[in-house]
Amino acid sequence: MDDRRFPFLDGVAGALVDGSGTIVGCTSAVEDLLALPARALVGRPLRDLLADPDGWRSPDDSGAGWDGTVTVRTGDGRPLNLDVRVLTLHGGNPADPAATRQVVLGAKSSTVARWRQDQAFTRELFLQDRFGLAVFDTDLQIVRTNTHLLPYSGVPPTLTGLKLADFLQPEDAVSLEAHLRHVLETGQPLVLAEGLARTVVDPRSGRMMAISAFRLQDHEGAVIGLTVLFTDITEQHRSRQRLALLHRVTAAAGSSLSVTDTAEGLAKALVPALADVAVVDIAAAVFTGDEPAPDPTGRLLLRRTAVAGPPESAPATGDTVLVRADGTPDRGTAAEAAHDWEITAPLAARGIVLGQVTSRRDRWKDRYEEGDRLLLAEIAARAALAVDNARRYTREHRAAVGLQRSLLPPAVRTVAAVSTASVYLPTDSAGGVGGDWFDVIPLSSARVALVVGDVAGHGLQATATMGRLRTAVRTLADLDLEPDELLVHLDDLVSQLLFEGDFTGDAEDIEDPDHAGPVVPADSDRAGRRQRPEPGSVGATCLYAVYDPVTRACTVASAGHPPPAVAARDGTAHFLPVTPGPPLGVGGLPFEATESLLDPGSVLALYTDGLIERGEGDIDEGMAEIQRRLAVVAREDRPLREAAVQLVAGLPPTRLRDDVTLLLARTRAVPAESTAAWSVEPDPAAVAQVRADATARLAAWGLDDLAFTTELVLSELVTNAIRYAGGPVGVRLIRADTLTCEVSDGSSTQPRMRRARLTDEGGRGLYLVAQLTDRWGSRYTSAGKTIWTEQELPSGS
Repeated sequence: MDDRRFPFLDGVAGALVDGSGTIVGCTSAVEDLLALPARALVGRPLRDLLADPDGWRSPDDSGAGWDGTVTVRTGDGRPLNLDVRVLTLHGGNPADPAATRQVVLGAKSSTVARWRQDQAFTRELFLQDRFGLAVFDTDLQIVRTNTHLLPYSGVPPTLTGLKLADFLQPEDAVSLEAHLRHVLETGQPLVLAEGLARTVVDPRSGRMMAISAFRLQDHEGAVIGLTVLFTDITEQHRSRQRLALLHRVTAAAGSSLSVTDTAEGLAKALVPALADVAVVDIAAAVFTGDEPAPDPTGRLLLRRTAVAGPPESAPATGDTVLVRADGTPDRGTAAEAAHDWEITAPLAARGIVLGQVTSRRDRWKDRYEEGDRLLLAEIAARAALAVDNARRYTREHRAAVGLQRSLLPPAVRTVAAVSTASVYLPTDSAGGVGGDWFDVIPLSSARVALVVGDVAGHGLQATATMGRLRTAVRTLADLDLEPDELLVHLDDLVSQLLFEGDFTGDAEDIEDPDHAGPVVPADSDRAGRRQRPEPGSVGATCLYAVYDPVTRACTVASAGHPPPAVAARDGTAHFLPVTPGPPLGVGGLPFEATESLLDPGSVLALYTDGLIERGEGDIDEGMAEIQRRLAVVAREDRPLREAAVQLVAGLPPTRLRDDVTLLLARTRAVPAESTAAWSVEPDPAAVAQVRADATARLAAWGLDDLAFTTELVLSELVTNAIRYAGGPVGVRLIRADTLTCEVSDGSSTQPRMRRARLTDEGGRGLYLVAQLTDRWGSRYTSAGKTIWTEQELPSGS
């Protein structure tokens, strides 16, 4: 008998014994088991092989077999325990014992024990209800399953002979079968691979399965199928998804300091992980930085700020909804119609309701569970902190921007020399607004000073420093200093500010109870001379330009600031030649002024670096773009306000990293016939001729109403110049938006108005001049000084 044809008998030995107990035949397994050849066994009494021959049971009359354990002696003398089964075979005459034969089947006791364990393991494995078990053939058809393979809606009660595609969604079946086919082809076990299982009947969220599989082979190594273990990990998967969603929402909502951006980030993060449609409503007061307060009825008005989801099912933004101050929906509104497919959580921080977030699912999907409600509540709590931070930032940002705008001149202004328009765009950075500023300062003799500057840093400190510098510039401009000289004084001021800032930042005042006032550390330079700031501690940049409409000369000096651009009416544009000096605060270095002639109607552009940096772009590219745009608006002769808006349109392509300030000035010219100049001999008798010439010119200009006052002013100023300065003396009248009278001499002594006593014979001249004119002053010139006065022109002149 060749037992190799029956692999299921592997390890089982069989022998045929006649009625006398003699072995008449055996399988090859007996030879292996007893270490004896078949010729030594056939014809030998079976009892000779037993260690206890008396324990062998003879066949009884009933012919029933029996099971038991016996000990045999092998060919090498070793005892061997065998589990045996004896079957009785009757011959033609059952009453004849000699005709009765027995089939003896035996195997090692250890082998039988292992068989029993395998059977018990297989039986219990298919009875488990904590996981699904399936055996597939090589065609991935189900051969056998336990009763709890997929106890879900839409799974047939009997799966034998089916494929996964017969009851699962096509995409899910394809994904799972790809894993199983890989195991069949490679033999590599699959361990805890995750796959989604949704049935054809119930295509909702389905169940997430952890799949393990191994290949099955017969005794010759041929592949006969595979065994697959399915474990439902839906709850664990959902927990991981909820945690990941919580992290994503926290990052999305906290990535911006804009209330609207925060709400939009929250809504987008919820779709599609938790909702098909997400709606975020924010209280209107939050957008202005204020804390929401309920109305007298205890309700709060919310503005629909962000919506995410399909456009056909998402409500429009901008709508309003009423909620109670505790965040619950107001009765009688659509918010009351909450159901298992919609959940809402209030956005509350520090006990104040700032809004609410609503999550909705399509009706054909799974209902929201308690875990989803708790998740949305946690998301809302974290998002509320981000919304509150954005609200507080909005309040501070608005205050800083309001402060800075209050320190800047009007956006549109017209003076004798230029008409101006400006644009100021504050930064969106977390550091707050910057220290950009600009100014238009009327000077004497119809001139104007155009200023633009940038203080390093952001926030209220930069804004306050900007206000100090702007005040300083206006004060220095009132002295009619040349641009380069003014920057020298301004540089010294910034150096002082930097020194004071470094000192207060590095050394703290320590109160000594036995000493009046703070104690100065020993290494402090407070009592000594002021040290020069470090080279890297740049305080600010500034560009100061003076335009004279009489001579059409524009004198510019720069302290580390980009050069101004100018465009003529024909559309040609270029940058004015400027010799840039060091930034303000470096100290000890000179500044240089350059002069250019501008045609009437030219558009002059002064700006800060935020305009030319253009987000992430190159500064040279930004300057080229400004030059191109300026040429276009000049050629089209647009109003300055429109031109300024067009110049900053689309700048920068991303959020502002720095303030953007732009000042446009369209130049004017005072015609030659609107000026008159005379040279006066240093003789008191010449004063009468000056009065006569001035009266004649005023008559020609139609300003007879100002003749008397002008005669008195010129008489006083020319007389003083002749008496105290000598010659030569120059007189000039300028008719612009005011009547300007100038008297120039070679003395560098500034006049000073004082109150004369009753017994004084002089000292009343400048007092009379101040009383008769609207404004007066004095400025140094390269040849001496010039005293000027201004009188308002009569109506209609």
